[in-house]
Amino acid sequence: MSVRIDDTDRKILAALQRDASQSLDDIAREVGSSKTPVWNRIRKMREAGVIGQQTVVLDAEALGFEACFFVLIRTSEHEADWQGRFLKALQDRPEVQEAHRLAGDIDYILKVRVENARAYDSFYQALISEVRVHNVTALLSMEQIKSTTMLPL
Repeated sequence: MSVRIDDTDRKILAALQRDASQSLDDIAREVGSSKTPVWNRIRKMREAGVIGQQTVVLDAEALGFEACFFVLIRTSEHEADWQGRFLKALQDRPEVQEAHRLAGDIDYILKVRVENARAYDSFYQALISEVRVHNVTALLSMEQIKSTTMLPL
């Protein structure tokens, strides 16, 4: 299903990106509409896949996850069986917040959030015991400068 996004839809999406918990009344007031048309637009965008899962952003450091590693993985294996095992290993580990397959010298990059370096080592040891990789480079983030899930609408 495809959906056309107009200026009102963009305003609704921007409002939801800022705070998805706000009321329909607040969103309608912000976009200059009434509640029912706003709800209908949101419903159509959900059905079309424009709006995905709604969630809450947690403060990782406040919860004790003080270390963020970016893990660069090179592999010499590109068979479907290896890739399936690798993807399952990543999906089974809640420490992996993001995983991307890349073009270029690095095959994959992972964003891994753990309590500390020892917890990262446990993650690393478990990963390499399940799938063979050619080279792994872990980069510790010293400071998060910007983090957002908001798209530039």
